[in-house]
Amino acid sequence: MNKFYITTTIPYVNSDPHIGFALEVVEADILARYHKLMGEEVFFNTGTDEHGAKIHGKALEAGKDTQVYVDSYAARFKALLPKLGILPEVHFIRTTDAHHKQAAQEFWTRCNASGDIYKKEYEIKYCVGCELEKTDSELVDGKCPLHTNLEIEIRKEENYFFRFSKYGQHLLEFYADNKTFVVPDFRFNEIKKFVEAGLQDFSISRLKEKMSWGVPVPGDETQVMYVWFDALVNYISTLGWPEDVSNFEQFWGTAENSNGVQIAGKDNLRQQSAMWQAMLFSAGLPNSKQVVIHGFINSGGQKMSKSLGNVVDPFKVVDTYSTDALRYWLAREMNMFEDGDFTEEKFKESYNANLANGLGNLVSRVLKMATNAGIADFRLQIADFNAEYKTYLEHYEIQKAADWVWGKVKEVDEYIAREEPFKKIKVDAEAGKKDIEYLLAHLELIAYHLQPLLPDTAKKILIALQDMSTGTIPRLFPRVE
Repeated sequence: MNKFYITTTIPYVNSDPHIGFALEVVEADILARYHKLMGEEVFFNTGTDEHGAKIHGKALEAGKDTQVYVDSYAARFKALLPKLGILPEVHFIRTTDAHHKQAAQEFWTRCNASGDIYKKEYEIKYCVGCELEKTDSELVDGKCPLHTNLEIEIRKEENYFFRFSKYGQHLLEFYADNKTFVVPDFRFNEIKKFVEAGLQDFSISRLKEKMSWGVPVPGDETQVMYVWFDALVNYISTLGWPEDVSNFEQFWGTAENSNGVQIAGKDNLRQQSAMWQAMLFSAGLPNSKQVVIHGFINSGGQKMSKSLGNVVDPFKVVDTYSTDALRYWLAREMNMFEDGDFTEEKFKESYNANLANGLGNLVSRVLKMATNAGIADFRLQIADFNAEYKTYLEHYEIQKAADWVWGKVKEVDEYIAREEPFKKIKVDAEAGKKDIEYLLAHLELIAYHLQPLLPDTAKKILIALQDMSTGTIPRLFPRVE
């Protein structure tokens, strides 16, 4: 059985999950479900990043013990997964897990043995929001463009550094040998230019006396690991690395056959496709197979922020409309690689047009025609996905795959309008029945291809088709006024 490994990034637990996290985990779930339906054994990873100054500071503000603070937020992220229809066998890793901490320390030890970790005193400009050092060229009016509400901090201390600069040529050669390593192409070009410009070593620890909330540095009780160094290791610690070599090699892969696919937002491009890959080189481990970069979800044309009051709560959307309604919007209304925009008005309009009046109405009409025609036996026959649809999902083009399905919805609607089988059956029973059976076959085609995208909806349609004798017509998407 072929293996497929896919992971999201793991979000900070310094606030409630928002629709941006929902986008990434639903995209990963769609791909995981597709590969599972293709007969592959799938390992799907997500979780929470729970160390770092930002989280520790938020816990102090809230007057809570940091572990208690992260426990409460991690529970919120984990509770969102079933609300989004995520596969129940998804692995949920927390960077405060004891095994993850041990794995991060082993990873550090291996990089140190490669001569890639050293200690020095330094002064940097630091964005707490990104948990990253910033150069002057990355700042706009002295602030991080991603966190304009935060002041850049000047930090001076003695920390450990990773020899990122050592791996520039290695990375460029790796990129040249793996021409689809970063998807889409324009993001791949972006990271190549970043590496070509020259890499600077980056800090991978913090003084424990200043920031105690982190994984202890092996052999130095005065320092804890920098949050990014620790967090990136989750992609392999979740597989049981370093102890479970067999599971690691089956799913992450070997130097000859890498399997690890990572989905990340555009703000994670550098970390996932350059920093993490250099760290893997240093530790003597296989690189990722691919890094897939998606855009952001804005709200009403603006970046979502608490201060603007435009943060979209995925729990609320699901409770108002349904799990598959949100999955539909994330799959079809969001371009996989560009930014998208969410408003309640846009969502409602799309829901009514494409789900309530579209798919839901079509299913109801066809099944009602079949019941009225006395068709009580329909044999499910489809056993594979359409080749074009496969190509889209294997190239991470989720929106195009969803468009393909709704193209079939449109075709069936047009067939009904043109042939009017509900009228034809009254004057020519055989011809009318043949038309309705044609429609049922296309309804099965639609439902089959909906399985990765809208799994609950697909299941309801296929069950109704499988047991036509009951005359049950599922009410899929009630119109919202």
